[in-house]
Amino acid sequence: MATDRKQVTNNGPQTAIAFPHSPLPHASPAAVQPQPAVIHLKERHPLMLKNDLIARNPLRVLGPEGNPLIAGGFGGVLARAGVGKTAFLVQLALDGLLNGRNVLHISLQDPVQKVTLWYKEVLRNIATFYEVSDMGALWETMLPRRFIMTFRVEGFSAPKLDERLTDLTEQGIFTPQMMLIDGLPFDDPQTRSSLVDLKRLAQDHGLPIWFAVRIHRHETPDDDGLPAQLAGIEDLFEVLLQLMPEGKEIHVRALRGGPEGRGDLPLDLDPATMLLKAKH
Repeated sequence: MATDRKQVTNNGPQTAIAFPHSPLPHASPAAVQPQPAVIHLKERHPLMLKNDLIARNPLRVLGPEGNPLIAGGFGGVLARAGVGKTAFLVQLALDGLLNGRNVLHISLQDPVQKVTLWYKEVLRNIATFYEVSDMGALWETMLPRRFIMTFRVEGFSAPKLDERLTDLTEQGIFTPQMMLIDGLPFDDPQTRSSLVDLKRLAQDHGLPIWFAVRIHRHETPDDDGLPAQLAGIEDLFEVLLQLMPEGKEIHVRALRGGPEGRGDLPLDLDPATMLLKAKH
């Protein structure tokens, strides 16, 4: 297992706007104004930027905080390989971080370095889209709330995860408030047993958990429109969102737990940048 958590210090120099401390030559006493306070741009800008990104986040269509899951709830992001499941999970994670939640990202297929690159790429695209010249100061405030953990698929289980969580929380290292699991094989006959154990873990720790669920083009959905991978396990999920490519767009459809129940959401995933965007 590998983990990643970057510690950030805030002892570096700060940019400030300073104002003169004496009146202009020959100015009368009445013209002398009180000295304005020094404005620390580095302190103010990240907070303003954070609030702006929260307000503009297209995930608001899922609810006021962009995350419709309750503690112990399961959410699934369904799509074929390469359509954007991981990018969607990363944006769910970033929204959680912006809203002050500790996010545990578990990958069963990629090393820590590759997961980290996903975050950097999404952040770079967000900065370009919103014309943010420097995302670094804000990211420094968010980074301590993210923890990346990797397992081999064959070595992953709820008891092993629970052991790691206990180690982290009891030592005061990290206490997650939201979890993402990417790479769990949903074609495995043992999937339901694994999910039942994870559901119990989620409820014990009070965690909502989002999963990336890989589906296949050639498989026919059941009578309820759910992919074959969810057969026998759909009752464990409160929210199911499917990414549906159509031409040059990737639409987001709620199969369960959408703000208005089941149906298309006013939300697309841009195939070029993999960013979520409001549908016009």
